Amino acid sequence: MKISHYYCITSLLLLILFCFSEGWCADPTYGFTAVPLTEWNFELQKPYDVPLEERYSYENGVRKLWVYADDKPHDPNSLTQPRTEVRIRGLDYSSGVWQFEGYAFVPNGTSGVTVSQIHGAAQDATTLILRIYNGDMRYYSADLIATGMYDRWFRLNVIHDVDGGKVTVFIDGVQKFQVKDKGPGDLYFKCGVYAAPRNISYYMESRWRDIKIYKK
Repeated sequence: MKISHYYCITSLLLLILFCFSEGWCADPTYGFTAVPLTEWNFELQKPYDVPLEERYSYENGVRKLWVYADDKPHDPNSLTQPRTEVRIRGLDYSSGVWQFEGYAFVPNGTSGVTVSQIHGAAQDATTLILRIYNGDMRYYSADLIATGMYDRWFRLNVIHDVDGGKVTVFIDGVQKFQVKDKGPGDLYFKCGVYAAPRNISYYMESRWRDIKIYKK
């Protein structure tokens, strides 16, 4: 009986240590402070020639954003790809440690589209691009971050340690990716749908709820 009890305790401790080593048991928001948000902080960008309600809805706490491959850009003077995005306004940063959190849903068929990003960098227009290709999440169009992203709600946490020069991505509380950033700049978080330069689906959509910003 004593041996069995000892075995159970030892197994539990080993499991806990394994979970922490894999990032499964640690809440990525631990040690951070939530920044108060109002609806003013959620700036919408959408094709310039269509009404907002034709590319965006906000019902029961869920923000639904969609765009078509042949849509116009967000500004008549822009040459960028079509988008419908939330830009977190009023919380630009250039130093410190900041975190984006949101629950996202990407329907099957949406592909070749950025669903979340950190805009701004010393060496580029963006620090981080998270794109969906055929149900996989990738860093820009390269590194695979996670698979099986279609038709389910997932929790996304992105931590940007500007002073440390790194960005860390968590999916459902599990660390999936870490990369060196591209230097400081005028930085801010965005989410929604923004068509990639190529290999995009005609219709692109993502849904978001419980968006929060944290900082240390």
